[in-house]
Amino acid sequence: MLPIRFMKAAPTTYVIQFRNGKVRREGPGLAFFYYAPTSTILTVPLASADAPFAFQEATADFQAITIQGQLTYRVSEPKRIAEVLDLSVAPNGVYRTDDYRKLVERLVHATQTSMREEMQKLTLREALMGSGVLSGAVLSRLRAADVVSRLGIEILNLSILSIRATPEMSKALEAEAREALQRRSDEAIYARRNNAVEQERRIKESELNTEIAVEEKQRQIRETRMAADIALEQQRAALMDQRVENEKKEADSRAYAMEATIKPVREVDWRTLMMLFPQNIDSRTTIALAFQEMATNAQKIGELNISPDLLNSLLAARPEVAKLAAPPKGK
Repeated sequence: MLPIRFMKAAPTTYVIQFRNGKVRREGPGLAFFYYAPTSTILTVPLASADAPFAFQEATADFQAITIQGQLTYRVSEPKRIAEVLDLSVAPNGVYRTDDYRKLVERLVHATQTSMREEMQKLTLREALMGSGVLSGAVLSRLRAADVVSRLGIEILNLSILSIRATPEMSKALEAEAREALQRRSDEAIYARRNNAVEQERRIKESELNTEIAVEEKQRQIRETRMAADIALEQQRAALMDQRVENEKKEADSRAYAMEATIKPVREVDWRTLMMLFPQNIDSRTTIALAFQEMATNAQKIGELNISPDLLNSLLAARPEVAKLAAPPKGK
């Protein structure tokens, strides 16, 4: 049986055929027949691959941390990596050596070296909270590393999945964070209570201001009413004073008129007045005046005789007197 083999590679596999020490053909996804005794076939995967890693490092404050992540890469220069590593395959497509596995180890070692240099710049707290900054810095270092360029590798991405401190330090940080959160909670509770007290104070102040305003308005109303009552009483007092004054003037006027009326006749004798106004004086009044005059001049009268007719006429005007003067019946 002739030792002729058929080689068919995937589009993501770069194939290099050496025959008698010289490159016979190369390229991705080739399919060809070759003579096995004189040919060497190298295959370089061009697809992206992931290299997980996990290692421990120390921070700038001498705290141990565990870093887990993943490195994504691809072969960008297959000829260069073929010159560094033995990537030849047997007729059945299996690598003859384990050099391809060394590629992952070299990349992980390079990643660890770059990670250590960056971790020595950060404290534990900064490292735990700065995974994004750390991954960016390490990725830049890897892309510029000599080992990566010599292997013809392109670093696509570096992801840090977790950064963990030791259990003791984690508990200490958790306790510190828990206390900080508790303080914030207490501050929030205090602020809420203080706000409630402040709101209550404002409400009470508003109520007191309202009561003061109401009392002020009521006082103004009372003062207005009192001023109105005072003004009314003053008007009444003025009216009474004016009325008294008017009545006084009217009385003075009447007194003056009466005084002026009786003044001309004050010195006139009453007999003269009777002669002037005989129609206003009856006979009894005349007789009474005559008796008064006689009483006045009684010392000049020696004897006075009164007829029964005159006496009866005088007593007829006063029945009660006539009754007393009449003699009793039966006598």
